[in-house]
Amino acid sequence: MAEETQLVVFKLKTGDVVCEYGVPITKVQEIIPMATPTRLPQVPDFVEGIINLRGKIIPIIDLKKRFAMSASEVTSESRSVVVEVDGQTVGIIVDEVSEVLRLSNDSIEPPPAVIGGITAEYLTGVGKLDDRLLILLDMDKVFNDSEKAELLKVGA
Repeated sequence: MAEETQLVVFKLKTGDVVCEYGVPITKVQEIIPMATPTRLPQVPDFVEGIINLRGKIIPIIDLKKRFAMSASEVTSESRSVVVEVDGQTVGIIVDEVSEVLRLSNDSIEPPPAVIGGITAEYLTGVGKLDDRLLILLDMDKVFNDSEKAELLKVGA
């Protein structure tokens, strides 16, 4: 039996283009409705602010801004996916969380050099699921070292 990876699948939309991304469920702590973050001065552009998640202050990241896409518009479908990035808890804004699924490792291809502005260093692969392609993200590599240091200051 082929090994499987369990993924949380979410969508980022730009105009009529919808891209589906997946992160390993082991990196996801929870999925929460979008709360309005408290803005902070002098933080990277993709940091929308901070929220209080049951007594813990966490930074909220607009993943679309991080990937040089248009800024997220918050809708009733928008969610914050609370993930762990190198041991730090961070909320990422996504347009919609669509499902949790198991994907056979045989269905995962190595990433191409560049996908829509996202360099391959962030990617663990591309999952093939029927007529869909899932871009699989490595959350520990989505931010460079200086950005991670900034996030640590924000969440401190």
